Amino acid sequence: MPSHSRRRTRTLLAAAVLTPLAACGQPDGGPPQDRPSPQDTPAAGKTEAFTLVATGDILSHDSVIRQAAADAGGESGDGTGPRTYDFRSMLAGAKPVVAQADLAICHLETVVGADGGPFSGYPMFRTPPQVAQAIADTGYDSCSTASNHTLDAGPEGVERTLDAMDAAGVRHVGSARSAAERDQPAMLTAGGAKVAQLAYTYGTNGIPVPENQPYLVNLIDADRILADATSARAAGADVVVVSMHWGTEWQEEPNAQQRALAGQLTAAQVDGRRAIDLIIGTHAHVPQAYEKVGGTWVVYGMGDQVAGVMNDPRGQYGSTARFTFTPPTRAGEAWRVTKAEFVPHVMDNDPLRVVNLPRALREDPDQPRYVKAQEAIKEAVLSRGAAKDGLRLGR
Repeated sequence: MPSHSRRRTRTLLAAAVLTPLAACGQPDGGPPQDRPSPQDTPAAGKTEAFTLVATGDILSHDSVIRQAAADAGGESGDGTGPRTYDFRSMLAGAKPVVAQADLAICHLETVVGADGGPFSGYPMFRTPPQVAQAIADTGYDSCSTASNHTLDAGPEGVERTLDAMDAAGVRHVGSARSAAERDQPAMLTAGGAKVAQLAYTYGTNGIPVPENQPYLVNLIDADRILADATSARAAGADVVVVSMHWGTEWQEEPNAQQRALAGQLTAAQVDGRRAIDLIIGTHAHVPQAYEKVGGTWVVYGMGDQVAGVMNDPRGQYGSTARFTFTPPTRAGEAWRVTKAEFVPHVMDNDPLRVVNLPRALREDPDQPRYVKAQEAIKEAVLSRGAAKDGLRLGR
């Protein structure tokens, strides 16, 4: 059985005992080390280091939907039946990094449409539900679903999206179908650690959250985030990861809200230890900096992972964040990040595909577009001094 399949089985079995917790640019028309495979099952009570990988926005513009249809062979059968969709080829370039991680987290920015459509891209997204299975097949364990597009299709869109994720066996946080689902932490396991993921968005593009359904999407509120982190710790979380849909679109520099929240959240403590162990950001469509704030890693923005051709080519740039967590040596101490890496990637066009830039350039260094993209991503990621704190380019 492939290593990722074993990892997914362990994660889902552990998660099954708990109830899950649960912006966008207009497309232009037109020497690192790989981590070894994880052990099948750690010995009872044993803790070991684990790797966590996170990636940015999966943003299904119209061109992405057309590509998924083409990759599925167009219309099914004799051409008179419903159109089918396959997102796996687009995401295949991410799989080597994602599948080797002990835990992998994505960000599904858009909601899914009804079976058979209609489907649409910007500005009111409705993505084919087959995206959920592609996310699972790529190797992701959990996805944040809180974004400014969470309410594009109303409560029905939230329900369809989470139903699709459940059917694919992928956990989800940030939107919910009920108050009970929203209020209970989602818990994953890796290396003997319990890992909680929480997720929030700055807003919903002016679409009001229904007063009688406030649980549909988690909005950013520092007090609520810290209360949720406290609940996650009470439920046994050794590591708390917060996914934040925040920032200013097309701005590589983190804005004032991002910087202030990063400082407030990383300074907070629960029972004498930090409340949050890692913050990972999405939404800006361009790569933003990684920074160690108060001893805790903050990824302000990972950029887009999947996106169609956009007016600004940086909208197809992104970074994969990879952190190695090491267990404490004494009871009551925190798990620590002992290795921090970023892996640059870009979307190819015609056909649309995720490309791991370090691997592509190792195979053929004479690719000017790839060289330019990797240098731009590297400059943004390291712009707030993360190199001095040990952040390294991975592949």
